[in-house]
Amino acid sequence: MPLRPTPDAMRERAFAVLGDRVSDARFLDLFAGTGAVGLEALSRGARSIVFVDNHRAAARLVKANSESFDLDESRARLIVRPALKAVHELAAQHDTFDLAWADPPFESWHEGLDALAAAFEAGLLPAHALTCLECPSRADVEGSLPPDLEIMRDLAGGASRVVMIEKANT
Repeated sequence: MPLRPTPDAMRERAFAVLGDRVSDARFLDLFAGTGAVGLEALSRGARSIVFVDNHRAAARLVKANSESFDLDESRARLIVRPALKAVHELAAQHDTFDLAWADPPFESWHEGLDALAAAFEAGLLPAHALTCLECPSRADVEGSLPPDLEIMRDLAGGASRVVMIEKANT
């Protein structure tokens, strides 16, 4: 499974836009890969992070990277499951998050959007939550959004982009 970490410049831009929303937030990192996005959130003041990745190799990287930061399970937790399954399990446990990031493999970017939409629908993400979908620049996110979600910001950067999505004001 080849990993495609979020480029540093893109991650920096996205976190600059997220700004104070990260401070004391509960952060969900779907398709966590190396865990760099979640660790960035923690370094910027997030209260806790749940990493989700279905691939054992990625899970080992997340675990090793989290341990190098000396994080205990109260601040950083790893779930090794498909993102959609993890979303439903976390919702069944009545967990909630303030921010979520999905960075699926680019060839299946829509799985990230599906997981974020399911997280809102299941109550895992409350109405005030903000999500970030990292996807190929050519992805038709606008045409694929459920009607109750809207794009708040779209950060393009070469071959990829980070699309910030929130609940639509109804």
